[in-house]
Amino acid sequence: MLNLNQQVLRTDVSGMPLEWIGYQDAARLIVLEQVTYALGSVLFRLHGGTNALSGNRTEIAVNAILATHGSHPAGRNFYSGYTPPLSNRALFRRDQNLCLYCGGHFHDRELSRDHVKPLAARGQDSWANVVTACKRCNNHKGSRTPEQAGMQLLAIPFVPTHAEYVYLQGRRILADQMDFLVSHFPRNSVLRRRLEAGQGLLA
Repeated sequence: MLNLNQQVLRTDVSGMPLEWIGYQDAARLIVLEQVTYALGSVLFRLHGGTNALSGNRTEIAVNAILATHGSHPAGRNFYSGYTPPLSNRALFRRDQNLCLYCGGHFHDRELSRDHVKPLAARGQDSWANVVTACKRCNNHKGSRTPEQAGMQLLAIPFVPTHAEYVYLQGRRILADQMDFLVSHFPRNSVLRRRLEAGQGLLA
């Protein structure tokens, strides 16, 4: 059965992952001849109208990965020194939906963003200073550091690269999309190590 919610990975012409798009945006890029090349399995075969002269019906094949014309204007920064925007969705995925204080696994609605160094103590709202915490642990910690609250942090927060951020934003990532994204992760990537150890990050 055709899953119209399946996302397509869009890249620039060099293959740098840019974003996830739906089948409608993907078809629009193909029709407007903005796609340089396509990779991966064919996700959709979309049918259009019938040509009055030939009687042929148009068909658009949408692959899992579409490389589009041009390069991202900030593309060179995606490899080093780039800080992606911070969102709870990506943060929770980075930390595998685990509370990094009690170690419990929770649904998104049961989680919160905790500032390791509290904002009240001039801590930053940044990837390197935030972790996923269940609401109970976050309330208990309050405006204190983990040491002051007598709580142990189970992992050190890290800043994802651009390719890792695209990965964290994805839903139902297919095997060929996964392989493509991981090939853009740094060799010392925490996410790469988790995947190689067989620990999936996305539900």
